[in-house]
Amino acid sequence: MLPISPQQPPTTKHQSFILWFDQVGIADIPLVGGKNASLGEMIQQLGAQGVQVPTGFATTAHAYRTFLQQSQLEAPLRQLLQGLDVEDIPQLRTRAQQARELILTTPFSPGLELAISEAYSRLCQHCGEQSSLSVAVRSSATAEDLPDASFAGQQETYLNVQGLRGVLEACHKCFASLFTDRAISYRTLKGFDHFTVALAVGVQQMVRSGTAGVIFSIDTETGFDQAVLITAAYGLGETVVQGAVNPDEYLVFKPTLQQGYQPILSKRLGSKEIKMVYDQEGSKLTKNVPVSAGDRQKFTLTNPEILTLAQWACKIEDHYSAVRGTYTPMDIEWAQDEFTGELYIVQARPETVQSQKSDTLLKTYQLDTTGPVLSTGRAVGELIGQGRGQIIKHVSQISAFQPGDVLITHKTDPDWEPIMKQAAAIVTNQGGRTCHAAIIARELGIPAIVGCGNATDQIPNGRLVTVACCEGEVGHIYDGLLSFTVQETQLEQLPTTQTKILLNVGNPDQAFRLAALPCDGVGLARLEFIIANHIKAHPLALIHFDQLEDPLAQQEIAHLTRHYPFKPDFFVDQLTHGVGIIAAAFYPKPVIVRLSDFKSNEYANLLGGQQFEPQEENPMLGWRGASRYYDDTFREAFGLECKALKIVRDEMGLTNVIPMVPFCRTPEEGRKVIAEMANAGLVQGENGLQVYVMCEVPSNVILADQFSQIFDGFSIGSNDLTQLALGIDRDSALVAHLFDERHEGVQSLIRQVIDQAKRHHCKVGICGQAPSDYPEFAHFLVEQGIDSISLNPDSVLKTRFTIAQAETHLSSSQPS
Repeated sequence: MLPISPQQPPTTKHQSFILWFDQVGIADIPLVGGKNASLGEMIQQLGAQGVQVPTGFATTAHAYRTFLQQSQLEAPLRQLLQGLDVEDIPQLRTRAQQARELILTTPFSPGLELAISEAYSRLCQHCGEQSSLSVAVRSSATAEDLPDASFAGQQETYLNVQGLRGVLEACHKCFASLFTDRAISYRTLKGFDHFTVALAVGVQQMVRSGTAGVIFSIDTETGFDQAVLITAAYGLGETVVQGAVNPDEYLVFKPTLQQGYQPILSKRLGSKEIKMVYDQEGSKLTKNVPVSAGDRQKFTLTNPEILTLAQWACKIEDHYSAVRGTYTPMDIEWAQDEFTGELYIVQARPETVQSQKSDTLLKTYQLDTTGPVLSTGRAVGELIGQGRGQIIKHVSQISAFQPGDVLITHKTDPDWEPIMKQAAAIVTNQGGRTCHAAIIARELGIPAIVGCGNATDQIPNGRLVTVACCEGEVGHIYDGLLSFTVQETQLEQLPTTQTKILLNVGNPDQAFRLAALPCDGVGLARLEFIIANHIKAHPLALIHFDQLEDPLAQQEIAHLTRHYPFKPDFFVDQLTHGVGIIAAAFYPKPVIVRLSDFKSNEYANLLGGQQFEPQEENPMLGWRGASRYYDDTFREAFGLECKALKIVRDEMGLTNVIPMVPFCRTPEEGRKVIAEMANAGLVQGENGLQVYVMCEVPSNVILADQFSQIFDGFSIGSNDLTQLALGIDRDSALVAHLFDERHEGVQSLIRQVIDQAKRHHCKVGICGQAPSDYPEFAHFLVEQGIDSISLNPDSVLKTRFTIAQAETHLSSSQPS
C-alpha cells in the first residue's frame, strides 16, 4: 500500500491529534495504543513481504487526554470510580453508565473534529471514494495488546461506518467505551490505573468480507508452538470473535510450511449458521443473516488460502519475536474481500496465555473416574472445573450468578466478564476455540467447553457438574462431582538417559499435549485408533461402496463420507490428518507408525466390515498384520494406508514418520510387504524412508539375521511375543497367571533379538507396558543395550527414573 500520510517531522508526533498507520510502529503504543501501533508496524515492516494490511489513521492518546483536560472531565470521572467495588455488579453497572454519559454528552473540540474530518476526507480520496468510504472504527487503548494482558474486546468496535458524521459519532463512542463495565473490571483485575490508560481510535478502510476469522500462531489449548490455528466463517469476523458461530478450523504445521511443503494437518467443518453482513438499507451498521444449508456444508477457505494465511502468521510471529527479543506467538484477525478474493490482516496482537506459561513446570489433570455425560463441545485448555451449573441466557441476568458456579450460556461477550472471572468453568452453546469465551477462559485460567450446541437444554439448572477439558479435543460435562488428580512435575529435575524413551500414542487429539512430556519421539503410533474412531468404516466398504449388501451400513457410510465424491478419499484424508498431527507434534523426533493390525473379528466390527471378513476360529493367530497387505483380497485397502503415509512424508514434509510392519511371520512375507509398499510409492531408502518390523513372533527372533537384512529396525512387541513363546492365550483368564514377560524363556528371546540387531546395525526397541510395571524388567533391557523403550504416557516420568537408575548401576558395575 502506498503511503498516504502527509510528511510530518517526528518532533510533532507527540502533539498530533491524528497519526497515519504508516507513520507509527510498535514503539508508538503510548501514542496510538496497541492495536494501531501494530497495524502501522505491519504496514511498514511486512508489506514488502506480501502481508496485506488495509490502511487508515489513528486519533492519538494526546487527543484523548486533551479532550478530558479541556472538558474538565477527569475530576468527575475519578469521583465516580472512587471506592467502586467491581465485584458488586449493580454498582459497577450504574457507575460505568454514568461515566460513559459524562463523555458522550461532552462534545469534541473544534480542533479535534477538524483533524478527524480532514483525515477521513484524505482516506476517502486515497481509496477512490468521495465522502462515504466504509471504515472500521476500533478502540485502541495504550494498555492493550501487551504480551501479558490482551484487553481483547474491552472497548468498542464499530464496523461499516460511513460518512464523516458516522465516523465522528463512532470515535466519540469509542472514547466513552474506555469506561464499559468490563473495561473497568478488567483494568482493576490486571492492576492498571484507570487514568494512566488513554484511548486512541483506529479508523481503517473496511474489507468487504465474504469470509473472515482469527489466527493463532500457537495451539491455543496445549501451547504447542509449531502449529498455526486458523478459524474461519462467512461474513464479517465479529461472529467468530464473539462466539456467535461455530467456525471452520484449520491447523497448519509451521516448520515444514516454511520449507515449502503443504502441511495442513487438519480441517474441521464448523456449522457456521449465521453471518454478519453490512446493513445496506436498515438503520444498523451491520446485521446477522442465516447461511444457506449448502454453504454451511462447504469449507470457507481453499488449501492455497489456508497456506497463505499460515505463512503470513509465521512472518508476523517471526517479526514480533525479533522486535521483542523473545518468542512472541500472535493472535491475529484476518478478512477476505468477497469480490476480489484478496486476503488481509486487520489486527495482530501478542498471545497472552500460553506464552506466559512456565516451560519447566508440567501440570497435568486426570479424571480418576467418569460418569454420565450431559453435554460435549470443544475443550478449551486442559483443566478440570466443578460446581453448580448456573444457566444464564442473557447478560441482564448476570446478577443471579454466584461465585464458584459453572456458567452455562448461549455465548459470551465482554459484558459477561465481571462474572466470568468468578466462574469455576464456562460452558457455551456456540463458539470455537478463538471465540470470546475461549480467550477469556484461558486468560483467567479456568476450563471452558464451547460450541456444545444445546448445553442450556441438556444440563439441568442447578445440577452439580464436572467440566473436563483434559481428555483431548472434545470436552465433556459430566453429571456430578467426579474425583480427579492434579500432578505437577518440575522438568528440569528429571534425569537424562542414554536409552531413548519413546511414547505409545493412539489418539491424535492428545498428541500436542503429550509432546510436552520429556521423551525422544513415538515408538508406537497405532493406526487402529484413527480407523476405529475417526474413519469408522472398513476400507473395502469404502472402495466397494456401491456393492455393499447392508443398507444400514451403506447409509451410515454415505453420511460419514458426504463431502467425498470418491469414498476411499475419506479414508486417506482421515488417516493423513491423524498421522500428520502425531508426526508434527514430535517432529523432528522419530514417529514409528505401526501399519493396521486389526484382527478379522475387529475389522468385521467396522461399518460394512462383515461383508469382507472371514469367520476365523482363532483371529489372534489368523489373517492379521503383514499377511493381509499382499493378499489380493486386501491389497487395495493396504494401498490406501500407503497413500496416506506417502502424503504425510512427501507433501507435508514429515519425514520423521517410520512405517512399521506388524505380525510378519517370515522373511519372504517381509519382502512381499516391502514390494507392496514400493508399488504404492513408499520406496524404502527413498526420501530417507526406513521401514521397521514388529518382533512379536518367535520366528522374528530365530531368523533375526534375515529380517535385519530386509528391515531397518525392530520393535519388540512383548505382549504377542510372550503369549507365543509360552503358548498362552492372553485373553484367557484360565491361564492369565502364566503370562509374564519376565519369564526366562521370553527374556532369552529378547536377549537374542537385541544381540542380532546390534550385530547388523539395526535399531531395536520395545513397545510394551512391562518396563513401567516391573523395574527389574527395565533394568534387564538396559543391561542388554536396547536402543529405546516406548511407554504409555502415564508411566513416562516414573520409568525415566527407573531407567536412569539402571544405567547408573550398569555404569558403576563395569570395570573402569
